[in-house]
Amino acid sequence: MKFAALIPAYNEEKDLPHLLSGLPCEKKNIIVVDDGSNDSTAAVAAKCGVTVLRQEKNLGKGAAQRRGFEYLKDEPYDGVITIDADGQHDPALIPQFLKKARDGNYDIVIGARMLEPTTSMPLIRLLTNLTTSLVVSLMSGQRIRDSQSGYRYLSARVIRGIPLTTSRYQTESEVLIKAGRQGYRIGEMPISTIYSGQKSNINKFTDTLRFIGLCIKSLWW
Repeated sequence: MKFAALIPAYNEEKDLPHLLSGLPCEKKNIIVVDDGSNDSTAAVAAKCGVTVLRQEKNLGKGAAQRRGFEYLKDEPYDGVITIDADGQHDPALIPQFLKKARDGNYDIVIGARMLEPTTSMPLIRLLTNLTTSLVVSLMSGQRIRDSQSGYRYLSARVIRGIPLTTSRYQTESEVLIKAGRQGYRIGEMPISTIYSGQKSNINKFTDTLRFIGLCIKSLWW
């Protein structure tokens, strides 16, 4: 299964080299989208020999993912692994994502922290994720236990077949709602996440409002 690794990154010059060195694929199949960083994220990625797409200003994680998806639509990949740049995801799990997708004939495989019994997710993130995952499950018509996980496999069919309109953290929910409603198969596999005190870029107020707005708009999709 031929895949690309897509990494949205914002001010990740410190953690990015370690992640890139651990990805089990050739550098030519790695795409970093620098979302208007004001540090050396783009330069660090370029020095590592991967493809770098740069947003001139910070447009949001969803916008960075959409930029990467557009770039990959016409490339000869079977699918895309999305992985966060902050070092919270173990790239050694990528072969397991690919196996899960292949064996289960899944179009999307979510790395679900909720399936990992020893997850160390902070309580507020845990409660928020449980709530949003329940809502996304209802809206998509498929059981989803970690709708906010950025560690995923998405088939080329999904990348090419689902138009996206959002630009921030709600994009990951938009993908699942639209994919579920269109009959794409969504699977999950347990992952552990490494929390090292990183500050979340999620704004609890504005991003919650964006999520609510997404759910309301989805009623007319």
